Amino acid sequence: MTGADRDRTPSERADVCVVGAGPAGALAAHRLAKQGHDVVILEAGKRFDFEDRKRRMERAIRPGHDPLSVWEMGGPRDRFTSDGEWFYPLNRARVKGVGGTSLHWQGMVMRLHESDFEEWPVEYRELRPYYAEAEEALGVAGAADNPYAPPREKPYPMSAFPPSHSDSIFAEACERVGVTMHSVPNARNSESYDGRSSCVGYGTCKPVCPSGAKYSADHHVEKAEQEGARVVDRAPVQRLEHDGSGERVTAAVYATPDGETHRQEAREFVLAAGGVGIPRLLLLSESRQYPDGLANSSGAVGRYFMDHLFAGVGGTIDRETRQNHVGFITSECHQFYDDPTRGTEGTAGGIPEWSSEEGEPVPDSIKLEFLNYAGPSPVEMALSGEEFGDDLLETLREGYGNSIAMGGLVGQRPRKENRITLDHSTTDDHGNPVPEIHWRVDARTKAGLRRANEIQRAICSELGVDVSWTVGPENTGPAFHHMGTTRMGTDPDESVVNPRLRTHDLGNLSVASSSVFVTGGALNPTLTIAALALKAADHVDERL
Repeated sequence: MTGADRDRTPSERADVCVVGAGPAGALAAHRLAKQGHDVVILEAGKRFDFEDRKRRMERAIRPGHDPLSVWEMGGPRDRFTSDGEWFYPLNRARVKGVGGTSLHWQGMVMRLHESDFEEWPVEYRELRPYYAEAEEALGVAGAADNPYAPPREKPYPMSAFPPSHSDSIFAEACERVGVTMHSVPNARNSESYDGRSSCVGYGTCKPVCPSGAKYSADHHVEKAEQEGARVVDRAPVQRLEHDGSGERVTAAVYATPDGETHRQEAREFVLAAGGVGIPRLLLLSESRQYPDGLANSSGAVGRYFMDHLFAGVGGTIDRETRQNHVGFITSECHQFYDDPTRGTEGTAGGIPEWSSEEGEPVPDSIKLEFLNYAGPSPVEMALSGEEFGDDLLETLREGYGNSIAMGGLVGQRPRKENRITLDHSTTDDHGNPVPEIHWRVDARTKAGLRRANEIQRAICSELGVDVSWTVGPENTGPAFHHMGTTRMGTDPDESVVNPRLRTHDLGNLSVASSSVFVTGGALNPTLTIAALALKAADHVDERL
């Protein structure tokens, strides 16, 4: 059937209803379906045709297209407001559809450090086997060459991608200043894996991988369907209903393109709609027993919203860098992750120890990256310019090929005032209040950004880079890693879900998302999301 004709009526029987078909929902659904349970996935967005990916790539590289058009975001369906000290551009890096935001993510998959779990109610050792399973499921190419990473139990499923040409340029300077570079674990195939080809080098990894070598969650949605799961697309869940006691969810109420509203009943419910969508749905599901939103007796739903902030320094160098030949990052540095204040004294031109300004707090976690896509690409220069023929060729020769840059992520601590609420003055295409994001960047995070820039400039200076731009404390933006809005904890008065990822308030409602993160560290969260989704699925299986 076509997308328009597909049956979107409720399943008569469902053991589990999963809300959201991104990485968390796809992995949880596949695991539960494989264990013999009847699973229904409700996805707000449409199902994208894999054959359309090259057309979407063209949209991404042609300047006449808005970035939101690549995956058809925007409009009344995706409205939001931002009322914090800093504007939060929510739609710039999310996708509504089968596969979710993994359809255009960058694909870096690190395990959080052991120190990141100090405030969590679970330890790294408890997630360690799930991390290994998540790496197998996604297909991770990596190497055990990071001396700062947590312990592993076996090699990565695939060998790491080799360092890029610009990585080798940075390596010279890093060795002189005492900075350790190591490979990046990537959820993209360095060889054929799980029915998908190896990377063929399109270079447009974010926002679209035309070959499918980079993992996207539609892969596990299809696996779930092969195990008997059912997917209902274009079915945004409007609210959750509960029984008379307020102890169990009874149905997910969802809308369909024909204007109908349906109720999907199930024995268990798993929310996997992301760190903004999940708190919004819970807040929309208010009732007499839960006047402040479902599962919100603690008042923590929507609060403690966290993200990672980008820090970067770049410019040009008097040698060829082969910029934009690789569309993803192949080398990084965790040396300053657990202790950003450390220096590298005793080396020529080493990194100085952190020296705080008056009243400035000590910075939090920092991850450094060596960018492979610094500066404009020749395609971008040609399409955005007004020159042709020999004039264009001369411009490309003069302005392309010697750009180089470092990037990085800086952690943001959970703060109660950073939160997702409902904006009742603005509604979506179904008349529901849209999510409103209250977000500010505090002094500790700004200190981390300043420290990241300090280290980046030291390395670039050693390399002889003519620095032309810096992204730092006052002109940065988010990495679009939505964390903390349904935080995990053992105290029902302070948290939303317990260590088994089930809500404190309702016995059959689980959350599989970065929204349960207690702290966010400074590492890309998707592998941890995947590990938690598998853990949540196991606990749901135990209850069924």
